[in-house]
Amino acid sequence: MRWTLSDASVIARTNLKHWVRNPAAVLNLTLYPIVMVVLFGYVLGSAMNVAGGGDYREFLMPGMFSQTMAMGVMTTMTVVSLQTARGVTDRYRSMPISRPGVVLGRAFADIVNSVLELLILLGCGLVAGWSWHRGIGDALAAVGLLLLLRFALIWVGIYLGLALTPEAASAAWLPLLPLTMLANTFVSPALLPGWLGAIAEWNPLSATVATCRMLFGNPGRQGDSWAAEHALTLAIGWPLLITLVFLPLSARRYRRLGG
Repeated sequence: MRWTLSDASVIARTNLKHWVRNPAAVLNLTLYPIVMVVLFGYVLGSAMNVAGGGDYREFLMPGMFSQTMAMGVMTTMTVVSLQTARGVTDRYRSMPISRPGVVLGRAFADIVNSVLELLILLGCGLVAGWSWHRGIGDALAAVGLLLLLRFALIWVGIYLGLALTPEAASAAWLPLLPLTMLANTFVSPALLPGWLGAIAEWNPLSATVATCRMLFGNPGRQGDSWAAEHALTLAIGWPLLITLVFLPLSARRYRRLGG
């Protein structure tokens, strides 16, 4: 375990150095949250109503936080796919380092990136008029749930990155974006048609969004379905289930590369 964690920290530092030396990636990380807050909070939000009342930007920001964490799977998938195609992963496999440490290091690096991205988005939200209203403890708990979701989806990104070519990975945002939209991120499921609202309520992203709204004290009327009434349970359960499924799949896929 000590050997694995030591190698994972080295791999994580290597990935973070490549990220810091890529100005385009840093610029994208900085500008994306700002553009999204302006677009949805001011442009589209001017015509939106919140079920149960309340300010739309306060309703929106927990959804933005969660969607950003979910869309991070694209970053993980693209980087892993490129490293595999360019032979970087094969070089790691030829070295006397822990194989689990390689994928764990990728996960550590992506979590660090996600923390920075989330901090930028929180700052944008504060500037836009969003705030939390239930104390720092609840706010930190909400941030923890957001990072738990991101950690779980990192393993989805690693698995898909190892399985897909760079071209296929770059096109994967097409099905991913609707999945993040078909939730309670931008509109309450109560305002959607019945069957569509039911799908949105059971979307794993919706559980995190609903729980974060509750912990931040932001507006957003909960539904009366089991999923809505047990959002906290699902906000913890969904990421744990995703991790339990995709972490071993990612490790197995890595071991079988080139086999």
